[in-house]
Amino acid sequence: MTETIDKETFSFQTEVGQLLEIVACSLYSNREVFLRELVSNASDACDKLRYAALTDASLAPSEEFAITLAIGDKPKTLSVSDNGIGMNHADLLDTLGTIAKSGTGAFIEALKSADKDAPDLIGQFGVGFYSAFMVANEVDVLTRKAGESDAWLWSSDGKGSFTIEPAQRETPGTTVTLHFKKDAKEFAEDARIRHIIKTYSEHISFPVKLDGETLNTAEALWTRPAKEVTEEQYTEFYRHSSHAFDTPWHVMHNKVEGTLNHTSLLFVPTVPPFDLFDAERKSHVKLYVNRVFISETTKDLVPAYLRFLRGIVDSQDLSLNVSREMLQADPKLTKIKTQVTKKVLSELKKKATKAPDDYAEFWANFGAVLKEGLVEDANLRDRILEICRFASTGQDDLTSLEGYVSRMKEGQDAIFYIAGEDAAKLANSPHLEGFKAKGVEVLLLSDHVDEFWLQHITEFDSKPLKSITRGTADLDQIKEAEDQPTEDKSDAADLVDLIAAIKMELGETVKDVRPSKRLTESPVCLIADDGDMDVNLERLLKRHGQLEHGMPRVLELNPTHTLIMTLAERAKAETAGDDDLLKDAAHLLLDQARIVEGETPTDPSEFARRLGTVMARAFVG
Repeated sequence: MTETIDKETFSFQTEVGQLLEIVACSLYSNREVFLRELVSNASDACDKLRYAALTDASLAPSEEFAITLAIGDKPKTLSVSDNGIGMNHADLLDTLGTIAKSGTGAFIEALKSADKDAPDLIGQFGVGFYSAFMVANEVDVLTRKAGESDAWLWSSDGKGSFTIEPAQRETPGTTVTLHFKKDAKEFAEDARIRHIIKTYSEHISFPVKLDGETLNTAEALWTRPAKEVTEEQYTEFYRHSSHAFDTPWHVMHNKVEGTLNHTSLLFVPTVPPFDLFDAERKSHVKLYVNRVFISETTKDLVPAYLRFLRGIVDSQDLSLNVSREMLQADPKLTKIKTQVTKKVLSELKKKATKAPDDYAEFWANFGAVLKEGLVEDANLRDRILEICRFASTGQDDLTSLEGYVSRMKEGQDAIFYIAGEDAAKLANSPHLEGFKAKGVEVLLLSDHVDEFWLQHITEFDSKPLKSITRGTADLDQIKEAEDQPTEDKSDAADLVDLIAAIKMELGETVKDVRPSKRLTESPVCLIADDGDMDVNLERLLKRHGQLEHGMPRVLELNPTHTLIMTLAERAKAETAGDDDLLKDAAHLLLDQARIVEGETPTDPSEFARRLGTVMARAFVG
């Protein structure tokens, strides 16, 4: 006996409710994109059933896969039907009640701030279905999942809730029916529908039919020679296959013939996807075998560091009759992955060389992701490093390591860098002062991944990579540039007594206290000693709970700074051992160095007390 389920009412996930409110009240200039999204969803459903039918022939539809449009006159409606995989009760709740991607809050905020002519954000989060509410005041979804006998009707007016109830449908598939708003009845006109399909869905690989007539060529775009495909066709295919709304930054259409045949049509987005830094790091390149869709997130099709790519890879040489798990273990797929990856890196190298300004835009969007390959892909590490770009103190534009080496000073034997979280703040770090005085360029590394790839790459072109926040900075052997003033060190203080006093007061809080060769303007800075963990890496590990206590650091003093010179004279007095002001100064210098590094004083309350004492003596004195 089958349990009868009556009509049920559900509330949308909070973020969906917010999304619908924004979409329904917006007057977008190109609302027609709703139809592209619905047709794309129908195409995906047919793809999924075609794949499922490979291993279970009973699921195959009795007729060819197709997407059928039907216009209703009174009231004005449009139905988009497919004979694809369909949905059951649980699928409807999961698919049409939530936004099934992370970072939803960021998406909602971005959409709120978009102006009325910027619908670009809709679709980037798998919310293309909800764009129907731009033109409809009610949407019905009649669906039946392949292999099941029960059908369901999902209905909503887009105002916070939806209903699901049992229904009747003779065959598996889905029909989405839109009841148009008064100002959207143009979308129930035959000519308007034909124009939209021709504009946006020409490349759909299943026939899209209206009144029995097929409106599109129903040909897989990637099977055509690249010279026959227009830029507009590439753009629309990208938007269809990726559910995106931007224009691709770069298109790569490549056919490989030989022992292993495959075709790839790949796109680099202009706008970074919202899920770019999701923990799962999923690929979004679709895998096809002989134009049959296999998987949208095949794990080993492209490496994680190229997860910004969108598009397809189609191979004639992979087997259709295996599970996705077996397919991912196929050595042929590994070979395809290598070939595709090398091609993409080669294309990016061409762009970096021929269009450096355009490449800088790409790097700002995806450079941090691409650099993950320096850690993960030892075989292609050198190729990846060639196309890496870095901010530096030497020029406004980004630089390659090759470019940096070409500008190295006479006597300079290392590639210097400083790592942190903000390139602008790094550019003002006191650690740079001596290097700036010598005209020595320093790379500014501000991505989290930088500290990790530096553990794997220690030199380039036989030049070691050296952090300026670790170890001594001996710049004496570097020749001064002709336009750089020679540093006058005749007034440098003798710091022996001051160093002894500070060491005595700070004890094990610091590893050492020493004169600095890197400071020219600031009085102090903290560095990691040679062989110790770099300052920024230690900070990152602490933040992620992988390190509880760091190593004591070295406190460097600028012997030419007025404050240090004054304290040095005070430390020479016979009473220096009992000088409370000198003791307070030792702690204040350490805390000053910590604050400049973006850290808090060792003991904030004591810092405030000591600072107050020194200020009182200065003003009263």
